[in-house]
Formats: sequence, C-alpha cells, structure tokens
Amino acid sequence: MSALRPILHPPLEPYRRGKLAVDALHTLPWEESGNPKGIPIVFLHGGPGGGTSPRHRQFFDPAFYRIVLFDQRGAGHSTPPGELRDNTTRHLVADMEKLREYLGIDRWVVFGGSWGSTLALAYGEAHPERCFGFILRGIFLGRKSELDWFMEGMGKFYPDVRKRFVEALPAAERDDLLGNYFRRLTDPDPAVHLPAAHAWSRYEGACSSLLPNADLVAHFDDDSAALALARIEAHYFVNRIFLDEGALLADIGRIRDLPCIIVQGRYDIVCPPVSAFELHAAWPEAELNIVADAGHSAWEPGITKELVAATERMKDFLAQAACAAVRQA
Repeated sequence: MSALRPILHPPLEPYRRGKLAVDALHTLPWEESGNPKGIPIVFLHGGPGGGTSPRHRQFFDPAFYRIVLFDQRGAGHSTPPGELRDNTTRHLVADMEKLREYLGIDRWVVFGGSWGSTLALAYGEAHPERCFGFILRGIFLGRKSELDWFMEGMGKFYPDVRKRFVEALPAAERDDLLGNYFRRLTDPDPAVHLPAAHAWSRYEGACSSLLPNADLVAHFDDDSAALALARIEAHYFVNRIFLDEGALLADIGRIRDLPCIIVQGRYDIVCPPVSAFELHAAWPEAELNIVADAGHSAWEPGITKELVAATERMKDFLAQAACAAVRQA
C-alpha cells in the first residue's frame, strides 16, 4: 500500500468523535476530521458490513472538507456487531439523517463506493435537499442481475476462486449457495458461521483487485471483519437489498440537477462496469471516469488517484453552485 502515499492526503486524526444511538438496539461510532468549518462530506463504506478505516480520511483535502466517517449498522465498531435485526436500507438512510442532524450539518457531499454507492443513491433520492453532490465508485444498483453476478458470474473470470467458494459448502447444499450460506452465517455456533464467513469474504477479496493483493485478502480474512461482511451482505442479498427492482435508476430524476462524479474500474469483477454505464445513461449530466487499469478496490492505484481527483473537482462544482446562488439572489 506504500505506493498510495503520494496519491492520498497525509494521515490525520479526528478532531471529534462519538457514538450515536440510532434506536434502542443500534449504536454507531462516528468521527469528524479536517476543517470544522469546511464543506461537509460523508464517507459511506462498502459491504454492506465493511466498516471504515483511518485511511478513508485521506481521500479528502483536510483544509477544505469537514470529513465525516461512520460505521453502518452491524459493521466496523458499531454495536451490536454483525446485528441483522432492524438492519435494512431504509434504516441506514434514516441513520444518515439522524447523524446529519446530530452533527448540525445542513447539506453534505455524499461519497460512497460499491455498496456505498447504492446507499448514496438511496439516501440522495430520499433527501436530495440535503446533498451538495455525489462521488461514487464501483457502481452497484442492487438489482437481481448484480446479485446473481456476485454469486455466480464472477466465476467466469475467477473459476478457481469460485470453486473454493462453492466447495466450502457440503455437496448437498451447493444447489442454493446464497440460502445455505445465509443459514450458516446466521447459525449461533462459531464452528458453523466462521468457516462460512471466511469462505465468503475470501471469495470477495480475491476478486476485488486487478492483480493479486495479499494485503487486501488478509483484511477480508480477519475473523470479525469477515463475519460482519459476510453475514450482513448475505442478509441484504436474500432480501434483494430491501429495494424494489430498478428503483435507484427509476428515481434518478430526483438528483439529476446535482453534480456527480463516477469512478469505475474497467476490470471491476465485483461490480461490473455495465452498471456504471447504465447509471450514466440515466444521469448523463454526471461525469463518468473509467480507470483503464483497475478492478474493484478503492485501493487500486488508478482508482485511488481518480477518487482524490474527484474530491478536487467537486470543489469547482461547489464554487459554481455558490456563484449561481448569488446570481439568483
């Protein structure tokens, strides 16, 4: 990961952090870094169930942005960890509003990759008046075709990796991979759910970069990270992401007047580029950037470079919007 150091902004520490009880069950950790008087920008992690890390702060110019990170329900350091009760897309959108209000933010830029792009679109379409704009990576629109691709299609490019994923289940359970993985991942016995979690997370991790990346796979293979990611992803998958089929594209008109920058790896196997192109077709005003030498991960050097550049270009969009508001006043 050392090659990313010249691309990312320098490491920084939060100036404020805390925990927000969003209901009687779930408590979410949050933090703010950068400029307390800057333009708010909220980072939405992937998964669902992936969690945030300190490096995520480094996509953003700390002199310009008020950087907000938080872990979604069941993910990262949220409590209870890996919890599936009251954990739906609707709940996560409502949590973002509660956090925004709690932090006293009127509007923010929404930055999300992979599942984070799904949540960013769902939030923006529900609350367009609270968004300055969007930076989206590795587009995932939550449709059945995309879920089927994850469970089966990735094997067209990674047949060896998918073979290990399939064979982690007994032969009698391989006719319904998603259903039987979900059953095992929600089993209370660690001897049942941990092997399933590792098999699921290794499958995703191995398919997430253009070239083999041992550090990335090792991150996916940590016990707690693997269990939260696999359990929550399977929960969302069996429930079709808690969205109506095609809903995000159907409602894109609610946010088309806002700036958006899309960053997509040409060789993204986890979230194939077709979804980014379809989003751009529905939202032609958005800027679509295809990274020619990258897969899915935000830590692919080309993806990281484009994401940092996108946060810089967003400054121009915000300045243009401010000038337009002054002219209209």
